[in-house]
Amino acid sequence: MGKKSKAEKKGKNGKRKEELNAEVHDQELASVLVQAARSMRTVLSRNLVESGLYAGQDGVMLALGESDGLTAGALAAKLGVKAPTMTRTIGRMEAQGFLERRPDEDDARLTKVYLTGQGRDRMQRIAEAGQHSERLATRGLTDKQVRTLLKLLRIVDSNLQAARTGE
Repeated sequence: MGKKSKAEKKGKNGKRKEELNAEVHDQELASVLVQAARSMRTVLSRNLVESGLYAGQDGVMLALGESDGLTAGALAAKLGVKAPTMTRTIGRMEAQGFLERRPDEDDARLTKVYLTGQGRDRMQRIAEAGQHSERLATRGLTDKQVRTLLKLLRIVDSNLQAARTGE
């Protein structure tokens, strides 16, 4: 019997050091990603409060800013939330005067959601709040580091999206 390499040596639980390190690394990655997302969401929400928007509402408005006149189901799918959650959010935002629901011109069975004038007026504030949050989050990073971070996060998200949909 030859001498075992470091990679072949097993710990008390029968796992190689590489496997243990990978598990710790994976757990750390998930923890750091979740915490960073929460922190970003908290800062963004704080920056949006003065515009009368609550957490998550900015995403609805940005989605409608890109493509006004979506169904609640399409908005829910685009934002990765469940339809009942989106329906409640739309109701609150309609009561606030940011959105309105109208029957679809081609298919009266469908109801589509549109930004109101008041909603459109908030788009600049949403953009400013987002930019401020991003500047805080990337303070101390070079432009190249920010580009690399974005590239890596897109890859991570793509991997997780593929796993979620079973690809």
